[in-house]
Amino acid sequence: MSEPLLSVRDLVVEFPTRRGTLRALDRVSFDIAEGEVLGMVGESGAGKSITGSAIIGLIDRPGRIAGGEIRLRGERIDNIPEDRMRSIRGRRIGMVFQDPLTSLNPLYTVAEQLIETIRTHLGLSEREARERAVALLDQVGIPAARRRIDDYPHHFSGGMRQRVVIALALAAEPELVIADEPTTALDVSVQAQIIDVLRDICADRGAAVMLITHDMGVIAETADRVAVLYAGRVAEIGPVRDVIQAAEHPYTAGLMGSIPTLTQTAERLTQIPGAMPRLDAIPQGCAFNPRCPQVMPRCRTERPDLLARGQGRQVACWLHAREGVGDV
Repeated sequence: MSEPLLSVRDLVVEFPTRRGTLRALDRVSFDIAEGEVLGMVGESGAGKSITGSAIIGLIDRPGRIAGGEIRLRGERIDNIPEDRMRSIRGRRIGMVFQDPLTSLNPLYTVAEQLIETIRTHLGLSEREARERAVALLDQVGIPAARRRIDDYPHHFSGGMRQRVVIALALAAEPELVIADEPTTALDVSVQAQIIDVLRDICADRGAAVMLITHDMGVIAETADRVAVLYAGRVAEIGPVRDVIQAAEHPYTAGLMGSIPTLTQTAERLTQIPGAMPRLDAIPQGCAFNPRCPQVMPRCRTERPDLLARGQGRQVACWLHAREGVGDV
């Protein structure tokens, strides 16, 4: 098999506090292949956004990567100097944030921001960079792109601003795009448009996508594979169709049961009792055990590692310990 575009191995992220060290990510591992869309799903606090921030080197201090490694095309990037990371961020890894106003400077026109990014990373002339910027806006679906490029961010609607952010993330032709909740604040119809834009453009350019969301429906429509996070660990990972049709971790099954369907006849959707544990109150054993309908005594004392469950699929659950073909 060819080398993955992105490889994350045993990633640990910690935040020192006066009351002790909080572990936000606990040995998270996954790969993303070239041209692949990996969905990362879970409730708020699962560790999805922290994973994205760690990959692009933007963990807020005093947070730090305390273990593991991150490799981009085989090159380790979690321990490189900040100036080297800045050259990778934007050029090789693009980022689409949940709120477009955190990515766009309200004091500069869209043209100024796009042109600066393009010239910084690609070294084009002013004229060439402007033409490229217009083409990008047109590609992400901004009407009358040549005229609107000189508008300020506040002149655009929320959905159009998010399209501009996607154009900004793709300006330097990155190999990987990390999209962190890119549709959360948008209307449902606009959400679908934004996801289509991101998926189609990345497919055309051969870029891989890490799509972070709490919406399993978006994952089902968009991703090739899905990683389900819970309390800072990967609970299940595998091809999206396999995971959706036959979830093997009780938490994944609960997430799937919460998605309404046109053929559903039940009066109520599935509800997972309780809430995600706080970082300073992660239970012993499997972190999901207080909420799990299939909890066993072993779940309360031993934390399961990921078990291989067939082609490209892994699950961290003691229910499959006898069937699993070995720890990975």
